[in-house]
Amino acid sequence: MKCGTIAIGDFEVCRLGFGTMRLVGPGVIGPPRDVAAARETLRLLPELGVNLVDTANSYGPLLAEWLVRAVLHPYRGLLVATKGGLLRPGPNQWQTDGRPEALRAAVKGSLATLGVERLDLWQLHRIDPEVPADEQFAAIAEMQRDGLIRHVGLSNVSGEHIEAAGKHFTVAAVQNLYHVIDRRSEPVVEYCEQHGIPFLAYFPLATGALAAHDSILQHVAGKIGITPGQAALAWLLKRSPSIIAIPGTQNPEHLHENVAAASIELSDEQYAEIERIGRKADQLRAQRR
Repeated sequence: MKCGTIAIGDFEVCRLGFGTMRLVGPGVIGPPRDVAAARETLRLLPELGVNLVDTANSYGPLLAEWLVRAVLHPYRGLLVATKGGLLRPGPNQWQTDGRPEALRAAVKGSLATLGVERLDLWQLHRIDPEVPADEQFAAIAEMQRDGLIRHVGLSNVSGEHIEAAGKHFTVAAVQNLYHVIDRRSEPVVEYCEQHGIPFLAYFPLATGALAAHDSILQHVAGKIGITPGQAALAWLLKRSPSIIAIPGTQNPEHLHENVAAASIELSDEQYAEIERIGRKADQLRAQRR
C-alpha cells in the first residue's frame, strides 16, 4: 500500500488498519446481522495487506474479540489491539469503570477471549472520571510489568492525559475520534506527530456519513474518480504521517473499497479542496453544539 507503515512499539503496521466495532449488532451489542459476511471480512484482512486489527471487550460485548479469534487466531503477522475500561449496559450505552481491579479483570478477560498469553497492544478505552487517573495508569503499568500487556495505548484522551500517563508507561499509541468534518482532536494529532506517537483515527468515515451517496465529499470525489469514502480516507492518510485510519465494516466489498484508498495519492490541490469542505462542515458542527 502506498500509504506506508508506522511502528507501534516493535510492530510495523500498515497505516490503513481495521476497526471491529461495526462487526457486531446495532447499538454495538449482540451478533452481526450477517455472521458469514463478518467472518469473510476478517478473513480477507491479511490477504489485502491489513495487519492491524483494533477491537475492544465492550464491542458486543466480547463478540468482536470472539470473532477476531475465531477467524484470525493465531494472528501470524497481525497486531491485534484491544481495549478495556468501558462497559456495555445496553445498546448505545457506555459506562466507564477504571477501578484497578476492573481493569485487571478486563485484561484477563481479553487474554482468554483472544486466546493469547499477552496482549500486544492494550488501550485504556476511556479514563474513568470517578477514579484518579494516576490510579488507573499505575494499575496498567503494573499489568505491563506482570507481562500481561506488551504495549499500552490510550483512547479518548487529551495531550495532558498523554503526558500524565507517560509518567507510568510509554504510550505506544493514541486512539481518538477524528475525521475531515470533526477536528476536535486536532491538537492531539499534532501532539502525537511532535512526539512520534501513532494516532489511530476511529470513525474515519463519520460512521458512514462521509461514504454515503449524499456525502458532502461526493462532488470532489467524482472529479478525482474515487468514492467519497476513499476521499475521506485518502485525506486522513495525507493529513499526517502519524495517522493510522481504522475504518470498520462487515461488508467484504466495502473492505476492498476502503483498502484501495490506501493506494490513492491526492494532489496538494485535491487535498486542499477536501480540507476546505471539511473545515466548513466542522465549523457548522461546532456552531450547532
